Amino acid sequence: MSMSDNAKTAASEQWRDFCRGLEAAGNIVAQAEIADEPIDQAEGYRYLTRLLRIALDMNLENADTDFPGFYAASHATAKIGADNPDNIYLNASINASRRYRISGNRGGVPVLSFASKANRYAIDGTMASTGEVDASDMEFGPDGQFELIASREPAEGNWLPLSDDSSMLIVRQTFLDREKEMPARVQIEAIDPPQATPDPLTLDRLSKGLTQSLAFVEGTAKTFLNWADQFKDEQFNKLATVDQEMFFRAGGDPTIFYLHGYWKLKPDEALVIQTHVPECSFWNFQCNNVWMESLDFRHHDIHVNKHTASYDADGNITIVLAARNPGYGNWIDTAGHDQGTMLLRWIGATDHPVPETKVVKIDS
Repeated sequence: MSMSDNAKTAASEQWRDFCRGLEAAGNIVAQAEIADEPIDQAEGYRYLTRLLRIALDMNLENADTDFPGFYAASHATAKIGADNPDNIYLNASINASRRYRISGNRGGVPVLSFASKANRYAIDGTMASTGEVDASDMEFGPDGQFELIASREPAEGNWLPLSDDSSMLIVRQTFLDREKEMPARVQIEAIDPPQATPDPLTLDRLSKGLTQSLAFVEGTAKTFLNWADQFKDEQFNKLATVDQEMFFRAGGDPTIFYLHGYWKLKPDEALVIQTHVPECSFWNFQCNNVWMESLDFRHHDIHVNKHTASYDADGNITIVLAARNPGYGNWIDTAGHDQGTMLLRWIGATDHPVPETKVVKIDS
C-alpha cells in the first residue's frame, strides 16, 4: 500500500471513530432522567450540536497557540453553563510557555474583565482560574486604547498572570443596555512566535482536534447535567446556592456571587422571586432550560438586569417566572418550557441576599 493510500485509510478511520464517538455522546441526552419532556429531548440533541461547534472552534480552527485568535464560546445560538445573556464572551487557546499581547479599545461596556484558565472540562469538568484582571484595575489611553501582557513572569503595565497549566484566555464583557453601549474591541497575538505563518494541517493535528472535541462535548454536557440534577434535588423552586466553590472550579468569575436553582411549574402557576438589591456593579436574573442554556433571549424576555428592571416602591425587586405575563413585577417568559434551571448573579456586591420564592397561581 502506498503512502498516499495509508494516509487516506488513516484519515477515513479517524473520521469514522469521530462519528461513532459523537453517536455515543447522544446517550447523555437519551438517558437523562431530568429531560423527560419532548422539548427537553429536542433541545438536548441541539445542545450537543452546539457544544460540538464550540469544541471544533476551540480544538481545530483556533487550536494553534502560536497564532491564537478569539472565538465566541457562548452566544445566542451556542451556550454553556448558564451563559449570561448580557455578556459577550471571547475565548482564546494559549500555551503557558509563551507570552501574549492582548490589545484593543475599551469601548463603553460597563464591566470588562480578562482571565486565564486551566481548561480541564474534557478531563474532570473543571476550569481553574490562574489569573484575573478587571478593567477597573487597568490603565487605558485617553481614547480607550489598551495593551495587556499575559505571561508567567510579571510584566510592566497591565499584566495577566499565567501558570504552568494555563491553556485558555477568557474576555467577559457585561452590558446593562446592549443597544446603546459600545462593545470593547479586543485582539490577541503571541509575542515573538517561532515562525511567520502557521503550519499546514496534518492528520495528527486533525485526529487530536477531533478527539479533544468529543471529550469536550461529553465532559461539558455531563458536568452541567449533573449540576441541574443537583439543583433539582436541593434548590427546587428556590435560589440558595450560597456555597460558591463548585462554580469557581468550573471557571466562574470570582467577582460574581451565583445563586442557582431549578424551577418547575404548571401552566397556570408562577414562581415569584423577591429580594432586596445590594450595592453592586451589576446584577441580573435569567431563565434556562434543563441543559443550563439560557432560553432564547433573541425573541423572549427571559432575563432582567440592574438597568432594565422595574423596582418596587421600597427599592426591592419582584421577578415573576411564568408562561404568560401576570401583569405585575418583572415578568420572565418560560418560552414554552415547564421546567429548567435559573440563575441570579450579584457582581461586585457588598452583600449577597438570598431571595424569597413562592409558587402561586398566575391569576392570583
